[in-house]
Amino acid sequence: MTSGSGTADSGATALKRAAIAIVIFLVLAGLLFLFGPDDFYPWAKAIHVIAVISWMAGMLYLPRLFVYHAEAEKGSVQSETFKVMERRLLRGIINPAMVVAWAFGLWLAWKGHWFSDGWLHAKLAAVIALSAVHGYLSAAVRKFSQDRNEKPARHWRIVNEIPTLLMIVIVILVIVKPF
Repeated sequence: MTSGSGTADSGATALKRAAIAIVIFLVLAGLLFLFGPDDFYPWAKAIHVIAVISWMAGMLYLPRLFVYHAEAEKGSVQSETFKVMERRLLRGIINPAMVVAWAFGLWLAWKGHWFSDGWLHAKLAAVIALSAVHGYLSAAVRKFSQDRNEKPARHWRIVNEIPTLLMIVIVILVIVKPF
């Protein structure tokens, strides 16, 4: 077995473990909802916050990986390592965390009767923008994996700031509820 196939095997194993953990997590959340629907709201809020933290951690780290990857020579061992790291981060953490954050966030908004509130409209616009950045980063992972990135490290340094700015806006909207 070559080191390349060993890396692919360990990557597949890591993704399977992440998928199993997410399924177990969702089953437990479902059981909480079924057997204690009146007590589910704080659990849903906790799950939402955990998912948002995970999503943001990945959204802040992935562009930083791109900075270093853009500086690595195409085809080098370092470049190939970044490809694995980027793919695993996106598939194993960022994508599932985004889905859970959206699902539980929408449920919380519905349960809290906030869909008519202006702060939630603004928050949803910021979360949609964050999701668009997520899509942009996902496309970048594909380009890097095919050695087709044409953006310099400086570009990725700037992109790295966008999730931070959106996070600040979202947190202020949720905590302060200015309108």
